[in-house]
Amino acid sequence: MGKINFFLDNKTEKCIINRLQSEGCVFAEDETRLLISEARTSEELMKMVEMRAGGLPIEYVVGYTEFCGLRIEVDRGVFVPRKRTEFLVHQAESLSCSGDIVVDLCCGSGAVGVALAAAVGRVVLYSADIDPLAVQCASRNVANSGGRVFKGDLYKALPHSLKGHVNILVANVPYVPTKAIKLLPQEARLHESRVALDGGEDGLDIQRRVAQEAPLWLAPGGHLLIETSKMQTPQTFEIFSSSGLTTKVARDEELDATVVIGTNSGLSLGK
Repeated sequence: MGKINFFLDNKTEKCIINRLQSEGCVFAEDETRLLISEARTSEELMKMVEMRAGGLPIEYVVGYTEFCGLRIEVDRGVFVPRKRTEFLVHQAESLSCSGDIVVDLCCGSGAVGVALAAAVGRVVLYSADIDPLAVQCASRNVANSGGRVFKGDLYKALPHSLKGHVNILVANVPYVPTKAIKLLPQEARLHESRVALDGGEDGLDIQRRVAQEAPLWLAPGGHLLIETSKMQTPQTFEIFSSSGLTTKVARDEELDATVVIGTNSGLSLGK
C-alpha cells in the first residue's frame, strides 16, 4: 500500500501522465504510479510531478531506487546505481562466502556492497568514496548490513589493517572518458556528481589505480571485480593482467553489462 491519503481521480492521473510525457519521460505511466504511491498529500504529489517534469531524475524525486530487489536511498547528486550493475553484484556473489571481508570502492550510495551483503549473508563490509555526499548517503544504506563507510581517495580511505586480507573487492569506478561526459543523458550529466562519472582521458584512469594496488589488499585467492564498457574491455583486461592478477571477463548481453574479474593467485603482498 502506498502513502497516499487523498482521493485522486483517473482524470488527474491521466493529466500527470500527459505532463510527464510532454517533458520526454519515456516511462511516464510507471513514474506516475510511483509518484502517487510516495505522495502523502495532493500538494506534495504536484510538487513531485513538477520536479520530475523539470528534469530531476525520478530517483532523486522519491529519494530511493530499487536495486537487486532492495530499496536503496539516493540523495541528490549521488550516483544512481544502474540496472546493469546488478550483474557486478551477481558475479561477486558467485565468488563470495559467508564471513568474507568485502570492500566496495567508489561506493556511491553503497548499493553494490549492500546488495552483495544481502545476497551472501554475513560478510564484513567496508565501503568508501571520495565524495562526502556519497559517504553520507551510503552510511544510511550500509548501516543495516553492519558495514562501515569511509571517506577518502580509493585505498587511502581504508583501514591499513585490511591490507592482504580482502576477499572480495568490488569497484564500480567512473569509466566515462572526459570528452564523452557531454554525450551522457541529461539526467546523469546535469544531476550526478562529475567525480562519479569522469574516468579521465580514456575513461580508465581510476581502473588503473584500483588494479595497480589491488594485489596489496587482496588476500591470496581474493578477487577484484570492476564494471567496464564492452568497448573498453580489452584495455581493462590488460590493466588487470599487468597488475599481476589472473584475469577473466564476464558479459551479459541483455543488460549490456561487462565485468572484468581479477584473482590474486600469489602470496599476499600486504603483510
